[in-house]
Amino acid sequence: MKFKSIHKTRYLCPLMQKHLFALFVFLGLVCLQCTSGEGASKDDQLLAKVYNKSLYLSDMEGMIPEGMSSEDSALIIKAFIRRWVRDAVLMHEAERNIPKDLDIDKLVRDYRASLIRENYEQAMVEQALDSTITEQELQDFYEKNKKQYILEAPIIKCRFIKIAKNVPDIEKLKTWWESEDPQDEVLMKKYCENYAIVQILDDRWQEVRGVAAYMPTGILTEDNVRTRQSFIESDDTFLYFFRLIDYKNKGDVAPLSHIRGQAKKVILHKRKLDILEDMKEKMYEEALR
Repeated sequence: MKFKSIHKTRYLCPLMQKHLFALFVFLGLVCLQCTSGEGASKDDQLLAKVYNKSLYLSDMEGMIPEGMSSEDSALIIKAFIRRWVRDAVLMHEAERNIPKDLDIDKLVRDYRASLIRENYEQAMVEQALDSTITEQELQDFYEKNKKQYILEAPIIKCRFIKIAKNVPDIEKLKTWWESEDPQDEVLMKKYCENYAIVQILDDRWQEVRGVAAYMPTGILTEDNVRTRQSFIESDDTFLYFFRLIDYKNKGDVAPLSHIRGQAKKVILHKRKLDILEDMKEKMYEEALR
C-alpha cells in the first residue's frame, strides 16, 4: 500500500483537511505493509507527505509514553501531524519565495559562528563571574545612578488586608489592627496567613494602583492616597484594611530598596562585559606573540 502525497494546491478546505488528517493517523497506526519513501526503512510507516517532505512514524520515536492507550496515542499523533503539515506547507512557500539576492549559505555560516562564539563567551563568563554584590556596592551604584531611576507612578509602603467578612474571629483582627503592641502584630500576621485573601504586611514598596486593584474602584487612588491614610472599608463580601506608612510621588527618585533587583542586574551585566573585554584583550595579545 502506498501513501499519496497531498495535492499541490495552496488551499484545502477545512473539511478536507479534517478527513486527510484522520486518514493519515488511521493509516499510520494500522497499516502494516506500507511501502517506504526514499531514504526510509522498509518497515517504517509513512504518516504524511507534503510536496517533497515526508513524515514517518520513526520521526515520533519517544513522543508517546509507554502504557498510553491507543486512543490517546492516536490523539497525540494526529496533533503532531497537523502541526507538521502546517509547518511543511509554510516551509515550502518560504523556500519557493526566497529572494534571489538572499545568500542563505552565508546567513547559516554567520549564524553558526555567532552561536559558537556566544556559547564560548557564556562559558568563560560563568567560570570567571563573581555574582556576590555587597551592600556597599549597591549603595555606591545607587548614588552614582539614582537620577536614572525616576518614578513613573506613585509608590507606597503600607499595611493592607483583604479578608472575607464571614471568617472566624474577625473582631480580633480589628483589635490587632488598631493595636501598637508587637505581639498583636505577630498574632495578626499569623491570622492573615490562614484567612486573608490578600495581605501586605511587610516594608516593600508597592505601586498605588497595584494595591488599589484589590479594592472596589475609587476607594484608593493615586489622587486620594495621601488623604486616606488609614481606613477600614467594606462591600457585600469583603473587608479592606489599609494604613499608609510612606509615600513617594511620581517624578521622585526611586528608593534603593525599590530598584534593588534592577541595580543588581545592571552591576552583574557590567561585570560580564568587563570579563569579556578582558578575555578578548588577553586572547588578542597571546595571538600576537
